[in-house]
Amino acid sequence: MNSQVKHFADCLLSGHQDAAWELLLEEIHAGKSSLEIYQQLITNALIYIGQLWEENRIKVADEHLASATCDFLLSRYFFYRQQDNKTQPANKKAMFFCLEQEQHYLGLKMASLLFEEQGWETRFLGPNLPLEYVLNMAESWRPDVIGLSFTTLYSADKLSMYIAALEELAHSPALLVGGRLIPKYDFSSDTSSSAIFIEKLEDIQRWMPIFVCGKDHHV
Repeated sequence: MNSQVKHFADCLLSGHQDAAWELLLEEIHAGKSSLEIYQQLITNALIYIGQLWEENRIKVADEHLASATCDFLLSRYFFYRQQDNKTQPANKKAMFFCLEQEQHYLGLKMASLLFEEQGWETRFLGPNLPLEYVLNMAESWRPDVIGLSFTTLYSADKLSMYIAALEELAHSPALLVGGRLIPKYDFSSDTSSSAIFIEKLEDIQRWMPIFVCGKDHHV
């Protein structure tokens, strides 16, 4: 882990929004893309914070402060980027949420912002969303892509139920599944092959043009 990531993580843990923002500005001025900033700086800082929590070197309140600070910075960063964004509307819609009882949502928010930066209309529904409310929103709004996330094996037990229900939607949206456990376990054997499992944010860049072009997303 480089010093920039650790410094950024320390700013999050201390709730120093302005200091963290200055680090983000350094990355912007260095010519980094949103994907690079999300993956190389923010995601790595959050992974480091998670490791500190697992080792009992920080408390739950520290992690919550870091998450709240990071959430604010993501919104501020996106607003800053959008001022100069000349991307044409994609005329596509994407909806994002975390499975019921799943509270970790920052990675999913970054995925949502990547779609929005590319001209998509998005709805970020946040953490802990029961299936019935997901279906209500999906049926009424009819998104082209639905992204869902989880970070615990307990939440993974509900994954097949969510995917099976979403596959029954009449408009057949593409389904993206992400979370920190995706690179560690093979969940595809428990779900339909139509779900696309996202290990890193870079994978979204590979799939997004396919969704925009309207090609078969079950490849």
